[in-house]
Amino acid sequence: MIRLHIPHDLAPGAQFALDEGQSRYLSVVMRQAVGDLVAVFNGRDGEWLALIATVGKRIVTVTAQTCARPQNIGPDLDLVIALVKRGRLETIVEKTAELGVRRVRLVTTERTNADHVRIERLRAIAMEASEQTGRLDVPEIAEPVKLDRLLAEWDPTRRLLFCDEAGDASTVFEAVTTPGPWAILIGPEGGFSPAEREHLRSQPFTVPANLGPRILRADTAAISALTLWQAAVGDWR
Repeated sequence: MIRLHIPHDLAPGAQFALDEGQSRYLSVVMRQAVGDLVAVFNGRDGEWLALIATVGKRIVTVTAQTCARPQNIGPDLDLVIALVKRGRLETIVEKTAELGVRRVRLVTTERTNADHVRIERLRAIAMEASEQTGRLDVPEIAEPVKLDRLLAEWDPTRRLLFCDEAGDASTVFEAVTTPGPWAILIGPEGGFSPAEREHLRSQPFTVPANLGPRILRADTAAISALTLWQAAVGDWR
């Protein structure tokens, strides 16, 4: 079943036009025709089966039929990732959507050395991954902010799992024992500066943890930390 994320409200009989990219995907790539069924979701109203009503040269319209799955959301988990090279960042965003992250928050650090970030491109990647993975929402992708500002404005009720490559912290399974609002912080390719590491360690909401005996690239570290967190207290249990 083809799944599409749409912005429209969903209710029995609701009819709406898909955007040009989705319309082309259905009509040209997947060769769907009037009367075929697709699944649609908007992050609010669950997943619905929708009937293709019209197929035009540029626009396809569909009509919502029945709710196939009620709305649900995964655990309240953010990924905070320092900007890295574009290809690796795109991989990270794709995998965070697959692994159930609710928000991706981008930060710049003293050692950030990355290309200009294309937020709309990242949001499109997150949407496509959500469509393919079966989740009923799409992760938020926030504009980059400086690490100092992020920490100054941090909600202290959300614990921040600081993946500390120094290696003197406990493991993720030892550090993460209870659910609730969490975020996972992954540093830049050059690591955090000594001052940043000290500042992070001084925060009352920070929980340091290590990811094993080897230094991991940012994309590997993000995927590993998210997997371990999900296995410890997330919706894999």
